Amino acid sequence: MSRVRVRALWCVAVLLVAGPGLAAEKVTFATNWKAQAEHGGFYQAVADGTYARYNLEVTIRPGGPQSNERALLPTGRIEFLMGGNLNQAFSAVKEGIPSKVVAAIMQKDPQCFMTHPGQGFDSFDSLKRTTLLVGKGGFNSFYQWMMAEYGFTEGQVKPYTFNPAPFLADKKLAQQGYVTAEPFAIERQGGFKPNIILLADHGYDTYATTIETRNDLIEKNPDLVQRFVDASIIGWYNYLYGDSKSANELIKKDNSEMDDAQIMFSIAKMKEYGIVDSGDTLKLGIGAMNEARYKSFYDKMTKAKVIDAGLDYRKSYTLQFVNKGVGLELRKP
Repeated sequence: MSRVRVRALWCVAVLLVAGPGLAAEKVTFATNWKAQAEHGGFYQAVADGTYARYNLEVTIRPGGPQSNERALLPTGRIEFLMGGNLNQAFSAVKEGIPSKVVAAIMQKDPQCFMTHPGQGFDSFDSLKRTTLLVGKGGFNSFYQWMMAEYGFTEGQVKPYTFNPAPFLADKKLAQQGYVTAEPFAIERQGGFKPNIILLADHGYDTYATTIETRNDLIEKNPDLVQRFVDASIIGWYNYLYGDSKSANELIKKDNSEMDDAQIMFSIAKMKEYGIVDSGDTLKLGIGAMNEARYKSFYDKMTKAKVIDAGLDYRKSYTLQFVNKGVGLELRKP
């Protein structure tokens, strides 16, 4: 598996802030999937030297279908981990894993359903009248919420094998996907733009693409955690609103299956749907989190019996490192 490593060099900012003779701190950030635009801000911070300016030497370790990057965090083999959604953080508390979410890059989970245009399935409620292609992981998470909250049924689900062929062949089907990814595959292979129904816009209010770290690192080296969070946030502003070419080259280097068209589509959808920069981030900055959102999602997951009631979910996160307005001046219309 390839790695993107930045060798932090001395620069004026480091000399002024850190003082002479202080070597850059080496950290590894493990993602939960192959390199893609949805990880772009982290690659941006490598490519444009933001991490280096924060006196960090960062290795991005890409995930994949056969990897278990989460297991590396409690063992100390990595310092930071990209979480998928809050269910994983809640599960870590249940399992006694000493870690916390320290920032939430995606304010909206990109999970969506796609339908064929002109078939009458263009709203969330209309999905109750059709067959849904849902993967095992989705069935055990967001679909449990859909059944508990909105009355969807198990009987209307068929397995989604991450092959778009069944959806393309049957105009009455709806298929799960990420708003930043699968719709592009449908446009490319099917020659049409599918309807997109984003679950986050209908109450599925988990944070996504979180930054997690160990409790001992928070306690013993909070300055390191703060610098990684701040630099990552600035990387995301520059990726969304600045020149992302160098970051995209690193993404393609780490993932040979990725191309410019897919990357541009993903960036456009992140902006269009406010996946990264919307809601609380408009005043508090990218990465923002609040206690009400955590409680809301926890309550929904316990109602859906995805997460056990009585769990001390507050142990899954800290607001210590976010909501400081870092990078707000970099946002562009």
